[in-house]
Amino acid sequence: MIPSLDSLVPLALDAGRCVLSHYRPETRVETKSDGSPVTDADREAEAIILDGLRNLAPDIAVVAEEEVCAGRVPSSAERFFLVDPLDGTREFVSRNGEFTVNIALVEDGVPTLGLVYAPALGRLFAGGQGGAWQAEVRNGELEARRAMRVRAAPTGLTVVGSRSHGSPATAAFLERFEVEAFAARGSSLKFCLLAAGEADLYPRFGRTMEWDTAAGDAILRAAGGLTATLDGSPLRYDKRDQTHDADFANPNFLAVGDLRLLARACMDSEVSST
Repeated sequence: MIPSLDSLVPLALDAGRCVLSHYRPETRVETKSDGSPVTDADREAEAIILDGLRNLAPDIAVVAEEEVCAGRVPSSAERFFLVDPLDGTREFVSRNGEFTVNIALVEDGVPTLGLVYAPALGRLFAGGQGGAWQAEVRNGELEARRAMRVRAAPTGLTVVGSRSHGSPATAAFLERFEVEAFAARGSSLKFCLLAAGEADLYPRFGRTMEWDTAAGDAILRAAGGLTATLDGSPLRYDKRDQTHDADFANPNFLAVGDLRLLARACMDSEVSST
């Protein structure tokens, strides 16, 4: 049985409460083998989500960031969950509030359900076959939902990019567009701004993992947008045995609200090889 978005919301809220309980200056930060930070908030929030998913959908495999890091990786499956219990650990450590809890369902390589919860900001975003929506969270309770839809791209674009992982390639790419505003955001919030019609384009030149993107990507697709590789193909999930990178690593990608931007944004061969 495939769980509904509504059934996943309590898991995201519970994980968010756990994350906030560790949101203090003295939180201990460790460094993983890949150089990325990890905290007790990552581990404990992931345990909450894994336990909840086992109860909701015991037959659906779960690929979760800290489980993969520990070497616990389920076999490839047509349907599986992708979980990042604390996306934007650097933002969590720096205490800017731009970190999220990410839960996604992937079917045949496509993210079909997604929840992104920003507990410090009190915003929850969700998307699936019925469309995309957002809601405020106050005192741990979900308030009225508001439907979301991407907007038609204006002449002057609003671009979102990583707060912690900017690159010269991104700056060079954006020279081909008329950019009215650039908003630096952490974590999967960048996808959510596109889905909410608050931004137009998110180019990512640099390494990400599938659990970083799947939930936000699902929400963006449900709102009418798309995340694509540099040749315009929709970003796929459950990428394993990659000769050029680790399992579940993403290539460079472009996330757009208005699909007409994709044709303008796709790289030519010279830029793609940069």
